[in-house]
Amino acid sequence: MSYTLKELADKIGASVHGNENCLIESIATLLNAKDGQIAFLSNVKYQQQLSQTKASAVIITEDCLADCQTNALVMKNPYMGYALLAQLLDTTPPTANNIHPTAVVDASAIIGSNVSIGANAVIESDVELAEGVSIGAGCFIGKAAKIGKQTSLWANVSVYHRVEIGDNCLIQANTVIGSDGFGYANHQGNWVKIPQLGSVIIGNNVEIGASTTIDRGALDDTIIKDGVILDNQIQIAHNVVIGENTAMAACSVIAGSTVVGKNCTLAGMVGVNGHINITDGCVFTGFAMVTKNITESGVYSSGLPAQPNKEWQKTNARIRKLDSTNKKIKALEKEISQLKGES
Repeated sequence: MSYTLKELADKIGASVHGNENCLIESIATLLNAKDGQIAFLSNVKYQQQLSQTKASAVIITEDCLADCQTNALVMKNPYMGYALLAQLLDTTPPTANNIHPTAVVDASAIIGSNVSIGANAVIESDVELAEGVSIGAGCFIGKAAKIGKQTSLWANVSVYHRVEIGDNCLIQANTVIGSDGFGYANHQGNWVKIPQLGSVIIGNNVEIGASTTIDRGALDDTIIKDGVILDNQIQIAHNVVIGENTAMAACSVIAGSTVVGKNCTLAGMVGVNGHINITDGCVFTGFAMVTKNITESGVYSSGLPAQPNKEWQKTNARIRKLDSTNKKIKALEKEISQLKGES
């Protein structure tokens, strides 16, 4: 499907510079765009590509018009314009169409209107699927689970018993929601399993990446609030609470019973200790280790950036000597203090 530049401008709140009847069929990068495609510029690092692009149109700020040799949609935030147009021109197929004859749906399940269930999916007893839910092939929806309106699950997602998922959520393939938390008691050297009796409650407009795991609570529930976005291969342990609109990048982990505030950002490979509280509006850069309560919003870091191996070996050798070096410094400070006293 194609749109005129004027139609696209109206949909994203931009102004047209050039031919408003120019037809656009898809989106591409500045470097690779061709006739019939639209590109965008939001990072000054790529500004040199603007004058050379073959795109039929570009989304830019007004400041970039002088370097633009093609049609343009002008707006304050081109990246937001790109996001809106990507939604409009999205060619991703639905996760399922209708109810496949190989799907196994228990007779007690409540299935809303316009629900789709893919091949070999299993819907257990007392499940509730609201209007417009789409369940991909091979999914498992456990006993008494509830999934809200217009929520979509890609293939092979497992939703355990009594889990509740809100409206307009998107869950990518192979994610597991409601698996047992890591709960054990040690008795004379042997591990005794503690059944995990809570559940997982997920709010509205939540997106969860592929192969992410969210454990059910031990007694209370694990809670993911509205607007949270989780990347691929994330681990959320039992009884964690994540506040509204918090974002976590790939391979980050949160240990049990930790509360993360709203509007936080966790970059890739961040590790968060258990039984701590993180206030609203915190940003943790990649590889940060969060080991204690964070009571003030701000940017926090702790991961060491990569450096040439020889430099790292020298740095590591110095790190191992920090304790002895510190003792020497204290001894020298004591001697200096005594000398000053004598003078």
